[in-house]
Amino acid sequence: MRAGAGSGRGSGGTAAGLFGAALLVAGVVLGGGGAYAQPSATPTGSASPGGRPTGNAQGDEDRGHGSGGDRGEGGEKHDRDDRNSTGPGNRHSGSPHPSSGTTAAVPPASGSTGTRPPGTGSTATGSTAPAAPAAPAGSARPAPAGAVLAAVEAGPGTGLPTAQGLQQALATVLADRNLGTVGLAVADAADGRLLYGSEENTAATPASTTKLATAVAALSLIPGDTRLSTRVVKSAATGGITLVGGGDPTLTALPADQVLIGGVPADPDTAPASLDALARQTAAALRTAGTTAVALDYDVSLYTGALLHRNHDGENIAAVTPLMVDEGKADPRSREDAPARVADPAGHAAEAFAALLRAEGITVQARPKPAAAPAPADAPVLGRVDSPTVARLVERLLTTSDNTLSEAIARQAAIAAHQPASFEGAATAVTREIGRLGVSTTGVVLNDGSGLHPNNAVPPVALVGLLGLAASAQHPALRPVLTGLPIAGFTGTLGKRFGANSGAAEAAGLVRAKTGSLSGVNTLAGTVVDADGRLLTFALMTRTTAPADTARAAMDRVVARLAACGCR
Repeated sequence: MRAGAGSGRGSGGTAAGLFGAALLVAGVVLGGGGAYAQPSATPTGSASPGGRPTGNAQGDEDRGHGSGGDRGEGGEKHDRDDRNSTGPGNRHSGSPHPSSGTTAAVPPASGSTGTRPPGTGSTATGSTAPAAPAAPAGSARPAPAGAVLAAVEAGPGTGLPTAQGLQQALATVLADRNLGTVGLAVADAADGRLLYGSEENTAATPASTTKLATAVAALSLIPGDTRLSTRVVKSAATGGITLVGGGDPTLTALPADQVLIGGVPADPDTAPASLDALARQTAAALRTAGTTAVALDYDVSLYTGALLHRNHDGENIAAVTPLMVDEGKADPRSREDAPARVADPAGHAAEAFAALLRAEGITVQARPKPAAAPAPADAPVLGRVDSPTVARLVERLLTTSDNTLSEAIARQAAIAAHQPASFEGAATAVTREIGRLGVSTTGVVLNDGSGLHPNNAVPPVALVGLLGLAASAQHPALRPVLTGLPIAGFTGTLGKRFGANSGAAEAAGLVRAKTGSLSGVNTLAGTVVDADGRLLTFALMTRTTAPADTARAAMDRVVARLAACGCR
């Protein structure tokens, strides 16, 4: 099909449509164990029951499509996060999972170095970029069976979109003044080749597309079947018990039938660990030992550094601590886009745990207090519950643009990389790991794992590089980065975009992308199936004074134009 052709998808439409449908239902097959894993069986009963903007950008993403605003540090009003609580979620019930999981983050094999050269400059008429990176030595894993997102074979006789074709097709939609300043990169998902770029090497504020870097680094550093454990151990120092935070913000105090993720009930793969199950295990162990009254303290030594994000507002993100329940929400049943958070998530979780112990007939003496020292590694364990796998948590944080979960996963990456489990340590770990994988870090500046920080900077070419890694057959462990991307018109933060009156409806189901917004900044980076059935990666980064809804609609039309043509 000629560049800029009409809305019909032509002979390539069937292939693209079928592939789009496949994107909606495709499962992910993850390798069991992992090159660095030391799997340990989950104990019986521990399963869960069920450039840059000015000012202080506070909220992240386009939740509510600009209908809400959070107050920034200086009283400035900002867009909220883009999580869509009414979306159908991103469930993969057809994806087998290991029956046991690794419970500690571990570092990658030493001596492995990515081979992708740094991205080179190009003009608006396009350029040739390096091929996709080869697997780092000693880290390649076999390709998963049926991984339809690894690469796309175009129809017979079809070729790649050309720079000229893409420029022609996109000229009109990119001229929309509502976009403001634009950076764009389009690449072939099959081999990572850059097909078209405009300011693609210019760093811009990524907002929540920062989460792509967090996700890639975490899945590279940590085996996908790793689970985050919350434990209760005996305290030799006090004679009581210690609740040990393991960095799982999804731990829930809710009954299984009341847990919702993205507005829908959790399935067995995504159901969070249960604080009630942990209390029942602990109470049973205490009764067996003849103990009916204990002192309780809690250990939050896993993390270091500041508890509060620079743009903490008590809504878009909780205080970042390794112990919390229901992501620190004041009301765990809240369906608000940016719910109120408790001031002390760790203390709140310990109080909730004490109440559950009392319900089991165990007297908790006095009020829980922080532990005076970290719990010894060999302390006797009275109970343990495990999170969903890191792979599932990564999917969740991408689909729903979960800031609190993103910061938790970034800290797990820091631990695996032997960096401090802090904002700074996580940013260092993520930056170094994506560079090791072959993504150019020229211009990349990270200050957090969620993208709430307004001084983060990433060029569009780096974002398509991250997506190319996730699509590469050499990196099957990164596949949850793609399967976690919201689906246009269907799930997560894209659930209410690409609608009937958007001018981009023809791309619904054919686009999977991570959204991002801060005040004046809107970004979108993901994959799109073109009219010839070829999978492309793209990153679109804008800075504008236009209303958020207007700017996002203009961006969606750019991506829809990519879907509507073969662009040759």
